[in-house]
Amino acid sequence: MPMGRFTERVAAYGRALGGWVRRPTDGRWWLFIGTGLLLLLILAVKSPTGFDLRVGQVASRDIQAPRPVVNRVATEQLREQAAREAVRNAADDPANYRINATVAIQASDAVQDLYARLADFLPSQETPAGQDQDAAPNAAPAQPTETQVVEAVRLLAEAGVPLPASTVRAVLQGGPRELERLAQVSRETVEQVLRTRRVPTEELEAVRGQVGEFLPDQGLSEAQRRLVGLVVAANLRPNLILDPQAVQRVESQARRSVPEVMVQQGQMIVRRGDVATAETVQILQDLGVLRPDRPYRSWAGLALAAFGLVALLGIAIHQFRPALSRDVKQLGLLSLVVGLVATLARIGSVVGWEGAPYLIPVALGSMLVTILVDSQVAVLTTLVTALLTGIMTGFSLEPAVVAVTSGLTAVFSVSRASQRSDVTRAGFLVGAAALVTILALGLARGTSALVPLAWVGLVNGLISSVGTLGLLPYLETAFSITSSIRLLELANPNQPLLRRLLMEAPGTYHHSIMVGNLAEAAAEATGGDSLLVRVGALYHDIGKIRRPYFFVENQFSGENPHDKIAPSLSTLIIVSHVRDGLELAREYGLPPMVVDFIAQHHGTDLVRYFYNKALENNRGGTVEEKDFRYPGPKPQTRETAILMLADGVEATVRSLNRPTPGRIEGVVRRSIKGRLESGQLDSSELTLKDLDKIAGAFVKVLNGVYHTRVEYPERLVKEMQARRA
Repeated sequence: MPMGRFTERVAAYGRALGGWVRRPTDGRWWLFIGTGLLLLLILAVKSPTGFDLRVGQVASRDIQAPRPVVNRVATEQLREQAAREAVRNAADDPANYRINATVAIQASDAVQDLYARLADFLPSQETPAGQDQDAAPNAAPAQPTETQVVEAVRLLAEAGVPLPASTVRAVLQGGPRELERLAQVSRETVEQVLRTRRVPTEELEAVRGQVGEFLPDQGLSEAQRRLVGLVVAANLRPNLILDPQAVQRVESQARRSVPEVMVQQGQMIVRRGDVATAETVQILQDLGVLRPDRPYRSWAGLALAAFGLVALLGIAIHQFRPALSRDVKQLGLLSLVVGLVATLARIGSVVGWEGAPYLIPVALGSMLVTILVDSQVAVLTTLVTALLTGIMTGFSLEPAVVAVTSGLTAVFSVSRASQRSDVTRAGFLVGAAALVTILALGLARGTSALVPLAWVGLVNGLISSVGTLGLLPYLETAFSITSSIRLLELANPNQPLLRRLLMEAPGTYHHSIMVGNLAEAAAEATGGDSLLVRVGALYHDIGKIRRPYFFVENQFSGENPHDKIAPSLSTLIIVSHVRDGLELAREYGLPPMVVDFIAQHHGTDLVRYFYNKALENNRGGTVEEKDFRYPGPKPQTRETAILMLADGVEATVRSLNRPTPGRIEGVVRRSIKGRLESGQLDSSELTLKDLDKIAGAFVKVLNGVYHTRVEYPERLVKEMQARRA
């Protein structure tokens, strides 16, 4: 490829990359990379006060414990020693043994084998040729030979069943059926004894002596009873085996009985010149004063953790809040909050005090995100920051659990916060939740050092609430976000701008109050933000402060200055209250979402009265309709559109001579229809169904204001006054 073409292609790739970087939506990628790198640096930072010491190295200085800590190595050694001793002693305790069913089966098999071998010495049961076997039932039983008896006696003696020849002969004379019955009785008896009775080695002879108690009372001759009894006794054996579960319980109990070995504050861990042992290094790690190495694998793991958590948060936001995932400004706020909490977590992890990890204010981030963004996003942020807390505190479970509990409590506590005192109350709730969690963890794990630190949870809650109150105004300003708390502050009648409106344009002030009532009812009926629309209504006409007497609601003397000026000039004055309102809004620092109500509450509507008046005055001339329209823009949101409708309806109904319910409803619906047909609602989110709900809400509020009153007769009024006198 020629060098010139190669250079052109590289330049084209560079331009494409630059265009990709400059695209507004792709700022999210830079935010992702920046947040991931920030978390990686926070995770990787080393303790500035730590020690570099490894197993086998010589300590260069004396190291004392800055706080109490459990010596896990020594504790585990003592517990292992106690467990071994308990297992050894368990073998001497009969309670730890159970009956082994296998012994009974083996003994039964041995009995069956003995009888099978004994059957070989039974006398022959052959009948004479030509005679049926059942033809002579009363024939004398066959007699065993002397050799058969001698061999049977020897067999039984070898099996531990010493019987005289006469007894053996009597048994053999019974034939195979009788011998099989004796075998069955012997098997059942030996199994019954070994399955139901504990037979330790030292009691074996005693149990053998009691075999007669287990034999059936009837159906056995004396010789058969002696044979069965001796066979059963000879095959009895110890049937106890050490129970593994019982031994495990003994071992666990022994381990739990050993208390934790504590290294007290100020206790010497290692002296200068001593060789570091595994126990020494473990103590330093648990204290958090040992500087960890950062090999490449560790860096890779931290990078995966940092970018993985950021990606997890981003994917969850994209899944549950797609609109938020496209708002770079709010994503930047989340990045800042996560970075702030992670920084505080790192500081808490390196402080040489055992209670510091439980002071990490994860709830601070949860409160800020709940108030400024959304409670669902706050839950996701809480889980991510809690995981970061666990990682930075040495992968400890307890601080992470406390972080999750306090963070979720914060989300639920401020999700409906309407004033700053609610945040303060939430701080106490967070502190109580953290306190109970620390107590529960300490009691559940049997960690004596954790229970006295429960009070730290209360401090955590207070730090979180104070930090939230302190940071909230700055974050609102920096990211142009208006929280519900800020809106309620703006709705306070003591706000300087509202005070000016009340004193300088009182008619407009009361008009704004009425419009706010109408708009709030309509917003609630259609699922809009009722608080936002009320605040917008309070400030939508603040521009009338500049020239209040040019607006009819402030003309108390009955004189109208518009009668003396041209319609075009009157239109300029009327329309200018929007521009004046925007200037006052910037002067007093009103948030953008409130400023939108000022700019959009008339849209591009026509100042119809002065337009018609101009047409009458200039019948032969040309009147441009655009000169008599508001500059706009049209309402862009549900709330600003509701305010436009409420503003027009309130002014129109106020002009009615007899505002009956029927006339009020007619005026309301005509006013809404006129705004719809003129295209003023085209950019809003309102549907026809919403407009019907809005009309119903307006009519309900207005009927309550303009309801009929009882007219008292003059005579009755005088009598009532006389009685009071």
